[in-house]
Amino acid sequence: MSSNIKKLINEELINPPRFVADGLQYETIMGSEAYGVSSNDSDRDIYSWCIPPLEIIYPHIAGYIDGFGKKRPGFDQYSIHHIQFNNRKYDLAVYSIIKYFNLVMQNNPNMLDSLFVSDRCITYITPIGQLVRDNRRMFLHKGCWHKFKGYAYSQMHKIKTKNPDEGSNRYKDVQKHGFDLKFSYHVVRLLGEVEQILTESDLDLQRNREQLKAIRNGEWTIAQIETYFLDKEKSLEDAYTKSELPYSPDEEAIKQLLLKCIEQYYGSIDKYICVKDSSKQMSKDIQKVLDRYGG
Repeated sequence: MSSNIKKLINEELINPPRFVADGLQYETIMGSEAYGVSSNDSDRDIYSWCIPPLEIIYPHIAGYIDGFGKKRPGFDQYSIHHIQFNNRKYDLAVYSIIKYFNLVMQNNPNMLDSLFVSDRCITYITPIGQLVRDNRRMFLHKGCWHKFKGYAYSQMHKIKTKNPDEGSNRYKDVQKHGFDLKFSYHVVRLLGEVEQILTESDLDLQRNREQLKAIRNGEWTIAQIETYFLDKEKSLEDAYTKSELPYSPDEEAIKQLLLKCIEQYYGSIDKYICVKDSSKQMSKDIQKVLDRYGG
């Protein structure tokens, strides 16, 4: 496996923060390639995440006091679009492990998809990245339905209101078919994915690729897209009710996985974390009350 991001850094085509290359843990191809519907002229979408320096994760070790003085620069993500390299355009996004975990925990569709891509789409992965990928089902919960439905609504709205740039492939599609094929296939894709998550607690991004290809080839009408959307919306409400997934994420378990990743990279982080033993503190508080009243 060979990291696209590291190649582009070496070619001096991108200039992310210096720690990105060394801290990179996971990189995957996303977009139409991940969904099995790409064409020869498709851009390559790359999603990845890295572990930033400890002073970014724990600003207090660099002397920063929250709320005092200028806010210390942090790192959430680095993104850049339309980078030309070897006859292909690249769109890149590198996330901090913190932001990445948060977005996946919220069941953001794009971020969740990036953990469930097929092996062939992964272009770089470390043992830490593999640890997260092996535990990807930990992030699934019923909140996915609301997130994916919201994204599907957004795509339906764009079909009806957004006008593509004149001369673009999307513009040509609208001129030929009367609506945007890319937005349309995303509507069907999102509803198909969330159905898998709710009913199987798992996700295969390419299971419905032939259906999605047909939409991108203009074999569906806008009426079929709208009917599919309305029918799926009704059936998925029932799937949501019957799903065995938890209603919300196990935030504590996910936090422990996050800390494990950071410790595997940096070693013990105990000295940076203050964990109050609630039982001991409660005993001290009770004793203070007893002492005050002569108990």
